[in-house]
Amino acid sequence: MSSSENTHHFPRTYWREIELPTFDKLNQDITVDVAIVGAGITGITAAYLLAKDGVKVALIEAGGVLNGTTGHTTAKLTAQHELIYDKLISHFGEEKAKHYFESASNAINFVENTSKEKGIDCDFSKQDAFVYATTEQYERKLETEFSAYKKLGIDGDLVGNIPFDIQIKSALLMRNQAQYHPLKFLKGLLDEAVKAGCQVYENSVAGGIEDVESTQPKVKIKGGHKVSCKHVIIASHFPFYDKPGLYFARMYADRSYAIGIKTDKPYPGGMYISADSPSRSIRYTPIDGGNLLILGGENHKTGQGVDTLSHYLALESFAKEVFDLSEYHYRWSAQDLVTLDNVPYIGPLTANKENILVATGYKKWGMTTGILAAHLLTDYVLNRDNPYRELYSPSRFDADPDIKSIISTNADVAKHLLKGKLEFVPKDPGDLKNGEGSVVMHNGERAGAYKDENGKLYIVDTTCTHLGCETEWNHAEKSWDCPCHGSRFSYAGDVIEGPAKKPLKNVGEQ
Repeated sequence: MSSSENTHHFPRTYWREIELPTFDKLNQDITVDVAIVGAGITGITAAYLLAKDGVKVALIEAGGVLNGTTGHTTAKLTAQHELIYDKLISHFGEEKAKHYFESASNAINFVENTSKEKGIDCDFSKQDAFVYATTEQYERKLETEFSAYKKLGIDGDLVGNIPFDIQIKSALLMRNQAQYHPLKFLKGLLDEAVKAGCQVYENSVAGGIEDVESTQPKVKIKGGHKVSCKHVIIASHFPFYDKPGLYFARMYADRSYAIGIKTDKPYPGGMYISADSPSRSIRYTPIDGGNLLILGGENHKTGQGVDTLSHYLALESFAKEVFDLSEYHYRWSAQDLVTLDNVPYIGPLTANKENILVATGYKKWGMTTGILAAHLLTDYVLNRDNPYRELYSPSRFDADPDIKSIISTNADVAKHLLKGKLEFVPKDPGDLKNGEGSVVMHNGERAGAYKDENGKLYIVDTTCTHLGCETEWNHAEKSWDCPCHGSRFSYAGDVIEGPAKKPLKNVGEQ
């Protein structure tokens, strides 16, 4: 499938092409020890760990299991999260930088050991990871990062080339990393959790938490039912309940893109990511006796930047230039949340709410971070010590770089709030072709319109229901995306991603 054939199709991710179990909607009040909201990598792993330890768990998912960010990844299992260790040493010190590496490495070991122990065939393979530089500026940054590797005892090296037709200055190698099929692994883990007594409920939207000050909080499910528990684990990508922690002001949303290309050509091994822009990620996974080449990158803040479809076209051009491949069979994108200091928030929602736990802000590295988060949160629930608590604590606050980040992040929000309704749009809903969406003028006001393949027109108020920023049309995903805090809505206005909880107002269908 080439880009020209693909422009009117919705994205399709390779990872979701396996049969997944289905579960009923929650239709009664229940009482458990732990309520986990979000059936992605963090929620399922935590459910498995807790259930096998005899804890009574309910896993609650707004849609279907494994249909969120976990199913839209490049699935690298690595502690090489681009260039982070020199920064961690500078901001947190060597001990916490080492904790970051150790916790991510433990996650890789967990996947390897558990897949062997439980007989889960998930295409796991050990791979070296490389971050490469194409400019002298980033070559110097790689040298600085390699010095951090040596301080922390990370098994790595600087090399002069990678096995592709890409002109680089140097590449930083981290040995003994891994890759896998995340949904095959997590399906196996979910099966084990259910065998151990975990209750799973799909299409059950968590709308809030009652009695948060008590020892028995209740998760409110839209429709009226409640889940009473001793602990709540919020693993819903963006925290569905965040008022006390104001997480929307402490993170920003970033989108990235991937294409999957079938090829019979041998792959030289390894996982690769560029240090400089434009971002490029390279790995493979076995498919039908051959390889699926997965190329990713093109990240930008949600709701900001150029026409989103152009990011897929850029990846296609990269595939043709470097690999002589121009037709791709899969394309997908993911939304990731980035914290103020680039370290995830994992732990109590606020300092005085020890029984309401959260995990968020994975910055595109959810394959290791989601698993380490599940282990850390399990230890909180079971009141066990964990050496990584302080590093990931959501209540941490370091003046450098957090204050600068807060100012920068929220100044960007203010800019988009001001832009909003002042924008004049010359387009009318009647100008749209089938399969096209755009900001339009409707009854004299800014609105959003999408005309589906059958000519049906959906018109919504583009004002985000979170804090009032104006959403922008995402051509590639056919969604309305908010540039302020990353909320996303379907073309009909339904919430796809938080922090927004209410749909966009429908102002007309034709």
